[in-house]
Amino acid sequence: MHGHLAARLFDEAALRRLTTLAELDPDLVVDDFTTPAAERALRDTEVIVSCWGCPPLTPAVLGRAPRLRAVVHAAGSVKQHITGACWRRGILVSSAAWANALPVAEYTVAFVLLSGKEVLRVREDYRARRAAHDWVAACSGAGNYRRTVGIVGASRIGRRVLELLRPHDLDLLLHDPYLPPGEAERLGATAVELDELCARSDVVTVHAPELPSTRHLLNRERLALMRTGATLINTSRGSLIDQRALTEELVTGRLSAVLDVTEPEVLPPDSPLYDLPNVVLTPHIAGSLGNELHRLAAAAADELERYVTGRPFAHPVTEEEWERSA
Repeated sequence: MHGHLAARLFDEAALRRLTTLAELDPDLVVDDFTTPAAERALRDTEVIVSCWGCPPLTPAVLGRAPRLRAVVHAAGSVKQHITGACWRRGILVSSAAWANALPVAEYTVAFVLLSGKEVLRVREDYRARRAAHDWVAACSGAGNYRRTVGIVGASRIGRRVLELLRPHDLDLLLHDPYLPPGEAERLGATAVELDELCARSDVVTVHAPELPSTRHLLNRERLALMRTGATLINTSRGSLIDQRALTEELVTGRLSAVLDVTEPEVLPPDSPLYDLPNVVLTPHIAGSLGNELHRLAAAAADELERYVTGRPFAHPVTEEEWERSA
């Protein structure tokens, strides 16, 4: 993992647990498996505790780690460092994706509810007026009662969003091509095709994985289906939305957006999205941040404890899940 991240991720309590459970050197933080120090460590390593920035576990790397049996990932997706060679070797993999999903869902739900209250528009109006006004009349179309929210993807995050939204008086739509029959209803939503979801929703929030088949899942045609005044939230991956088509829609003011991810990841300085009043643009911070990182460390310590005591991981990653994950 990245060296600077380790100090932020593992607080004293997590480090104490990790070093008690296993012969772990807290000062050995590796972001390159080809260094002499890394190669020496790999020879005797049975478990790798990884996080963002972990280099890929290629066949060559695994060849230098004959005792490696498990990878405990203190973050979300393992797609960047777990390779097909890991599955062929039978290495056990665990991920704290469930823990990283929690703040992403919280971020999403906060903006779903704020969108229903038309906070962006009212904020700009109030800033311009700086005086008393008949806000009840001005906000006659606002509110979250029976608002329709469309969730794209029944991922961990998508399911948590549904769980957090269920207590509210909202109509929930769900699109996921892998969803078994009846699963949407069990989650408190109505299963619909993506075009219908876009056309019916006041808020569309995206939680699908980044795959070749999901690139520009929300293309120009589907963005055009969205209601005038609707809000699009993306906390998944920027590639799922046609960035140029979305920008054109947002510049007209027809739609609003909350974008924690974009394509490219950092938009060029001259992008109009930085300044549009109908856009909230954040730099990929919906996931674990600040003290939320300690939840990931605690999750990793829990999984390491299960491993050293001979119990199966509570949050294993399977090869099938790995193939479909972002």
